[in-house]
Amino acid sequence: MFRLTKDTTVGDLLSVYPGLAHVLQGIGLHCLGCPSAQMETIEQAANVHGIDVDDLLEDLRGFMQEM
Repeated sequence: MFRLTKDTTVGDLLSVYPGLAHVLQGIGLHCLGCPSAQMETIEQAANVHGIDVDDLLEDLRGFMQEM
C-alpha cells in the first residue's frame, strides 16, 4: 500500500496516482513535467510554493481515497 508522507517525491506520488497531477497543478504546481520537480519531496514543493505541507497532505489523501 502506498504511504503518502512529506518525504514522498512528487514523481513517486504521480507514478501511483497520475490523476493527482490536475490537483497539484490546480494549487500552483505547474512544473510537474520538470525533471527536478519529479525529484522534489511533497514538503519541498509545498515550501517553494508557499503552501502548508500538512494541509496539502490532507487534501491529497482525501483525493487518494476517492480514487
